[in-house]
Amino acid sequence: MATETATSRLTRLLTMVPWLVNRQGIELEEAARGLDVSVEQLESDLNLLFLCGYGQMPDELIEADWEEGRVFVGNADTISRPLRLGVDEAVTLIVGLRTLLDVPGLTERDAIERALAKLEAAAGTSAEPAARVSVELTAERVDDAILARAREGVEQRRRLHLTYHVPGRDESTERDVDPMRVIASDGHWYLEGYCHRAEGVRVFRLDRVEDLGVLDADGTPPDGISPRELGESIFSPAADDLVVTIRLLPGALWVSDYYPVESTSDDSDGSRTITLRTADTAWLERLVLRLAGHVVVLDPPDLVDRIAARARAALGSQAHDVD
Repeated sequence: MATETATSRLTRLLTMVPWLVNRQGIELEEAARGLDVSVEQLESDLNLLFLCGYGQMPDELIEADWEEGRVFVGNADTISRPLRLGVDEAVTLIVGLRTLLDVPGLTERDAIERALAKLEAAAGTSAEPAARVSVELTAERVDDAILARAREGVEQRRRLHLTYHVPGRDESTERDVDPMRVIASDGHWYLEGYCHRAEGVRVFRLDRVEDLGVLDADGTPPDGISPRELGESIFSPAADDLVVTIRLLPGALWVSDYYPVESTSDDSDGSRTITLRTADTAWLERLVLRLAGHVVVLDPPDLVDRIAARARAALGSQAHDVD
């Protein structure tokens, strides 16, 4: 069984508490069926509730009792009431759902249209500002056939064979991947799956996939493998990614807040030394060149040499243009 993410469990707990509060005394087995979890999982969740609340004192934590085979939940008034959307929130959701319907290859169109219709009906005239908002999708253009086959692999649990271009090494690689999901993020389409070549979960930009085939083989990821938790960025470093050491001058300290870093060290002159991991150095090379003079790569040596060569080439091209 795949490991559950913290996000998935939090979502279930937030749904579970008001559901149980309004069914005080429900039998443990019936509650597990109603929440679509095992009795063992429900008991584990109830044990976790003892640590949840709006503070740290005993009377500020949620109470749960199920020792007699019936579930009682108390001191949970703050999250037991149905959520009410404000006008701004409703308009934002409506605009987001309308935009989602424009995503190519969408497989859940009927469900989204039903949700949108219910939301618009509930919002009434308050939703009128949403009609004046237009969102343009700017995701990098991906071959429709590649996107369709990637989705097919996810839906049918079929293994995929990729010919994938790695910009950092300027080479194409062959990979067999057990697909888990297709994601649109930061203006790009991505395929996330278990890569048999790397023996781990990897995220592939679909505009860098040169060829993609659906194999006649089971594409279920190995036991214990699950999608990465996505934060504000699709980027999520892996343990075997390249370790890079960078010195940031005062004008570029924001880099350490924007990108996931492993360590930081502030220097007396106002600069900051950071280490981070990346599987693709192309974005980092572009960042260093764009912030010329404010970012210095210290390690590894081959990356330092590559960036220096690109900088010299760029300066040479500018000098030629002036001549």
